[in-house]
Amino acid sequence: MTGARREELEHRRKVEEIIDFLDLQSVRKATAGTLPYGLRKRVELARAMALEPQLILLDEPMAGMNFEEKEDMARYIVDLNEEFGMTVMMIEHDMGVVMDISHRVMVLDFGRKIAEGDPAAVLADPHVKRAYLGEEDEVLVDPDDKPAAPECAA
Repeated sequence: MTGARREELEHRRKVEEIIDFLDLQSVRKATAGTLPYGLRKRVELARAMALEPQLILLDEPMAGMNFEEKEDMARYIVDLNEEFGMTVMMIEHDMGVVMDISHRVMVLDFGRKIAEGDPAAVLADPHVKRAYLGEEDEVLVDPDDKPAAPECAA
């Protein structure tokens, strides 16, 4: 067997492993653009996995998914880390998902980091609570955004 043939067989083995991992057997011959949204997101994840990165960045992987699709994707993300050893950095607005599957969380408020740490500590952080409950937090207010103090007329 030639080196090229051996390499091709190894690539095919890896692709089959990813197809099995993401449960894509039923759509393996379909054109990605014709698939339902949740399956397309899995195909996108498969394409990223095929590169065998050490770090994978997922930008809102749960956006637009129904509850069942979110549960499936969350499980794939956890397994991606545990079974494939890939570090996953995820930008996600579904706080339930973030808190359930993350080892470490960073919260931004208008691009500014307001908390970082394990999920329970971040969730308990008063700045996070204020930012996401809509209360004003003096520590987070940009001095340039504060209204000017009223002038006194004499």
